[in-house]
Amino acid sequence: MPSKVVPLKEMSRVELVSKGHNGCPGCGMCISIRQALKGLGKNTVLAIPAGCVPVVAGGPLPLAGLSVPTILCSFEATGAFIAGVEAALDFKGRKKDVNVVGYAGDGGTADIGIQALSGAFERGHDIIYICYDNEAYMNTGIQRSGTTPYGAWTTTTPVGSLRHFKRERKKDMPQIIAAHNPRFVATASIAFPGDFIGKIKRAIELGGPAYIQVHSPCPVGWRFPPDKTIEIARLAVQSGMWRLFEIEDGQYRLTLKVTKRKPIDEYLKPQGRFRHLTPQDIEEIQKEVDKLWEAQPA
Repeated sequence: MPSKVVPLKEMSRVELVSKGHNGCPGCGMCISIRQALKGLGKNTVLAIPAGCVPVVAGGPLPLAGLSVPTILCSFEATGAFIAGVEAALDFKGRKKDVNVVGYAGDGGTADIGIQALSGAFERGHDIIYICYDNEAYMNTGIQRSGTTPYGAWTTTTPVGSLRHFKRERKKDMPQIIAAHNPRFVATASIAFPGDFIGKIKRAIELGGPAYIQVHSPCPVGWRFPPDKTIEIARLAVQSGMWRLFEIEDGQYRLTLKVTKRKPIDEYLKPQGRFRHLTPQDIEEIQKEVDKLWEAQPA
């Protein structure tokens, strides 16, 4: 059964992310965790590794920006931590009452944390893992990650006379996790909160392991004005650069069908991290997006 989009009027009005946190203006990650907790609810235990969540939304000691029990875990071990929490709660007979959730960035998921994540999913733990994908290591200085898209400037893929921008393609983590045959894999976007929250609720209904990767633009790292975060996130979907889909028990389906995609340059040009791209570079990216949609049509 497909997930259901949660209408705005049915979304929880309970706020589990406190006001006055340390997030940058327009922070996509802060928006994502606020939306996620509306779907997860109070009966949730979070494990969060190094990254924007503990430093920004979590708050430095003695402050706490999240109103659910939260474990700060090592960078590489989010999957292991939530597997351990799930096993402990199951032993105590309390697992059915609690959502055990890992909430990690793309670097802590696709790169540093992939081994522990893979192990947890291979063992079939009843967990939900949410990756907030801002496409670089934003908290430590905008270094490239495995999910940084082709052509992007980062501090470790600088642009100069030799045009050393990111040359590798974005790592496809949802498909990597889907190869583990979990109950549920999905993508989401902060520009479509009803879709995101609906997928979280479906993951809870099914039981784990479940994986959701939410696209979370970063104004600082992507170099766009902070009031444009949702607009950029929406353009990613409308241009086809970011697809909204879910895979339930191996069955793939789009959850938002973009019947007429916007040109890819409408998404790229507002972002300073792509400002150096030539028309030929943009054409190459457009061809790659078109090829993906031809292989997996709407």
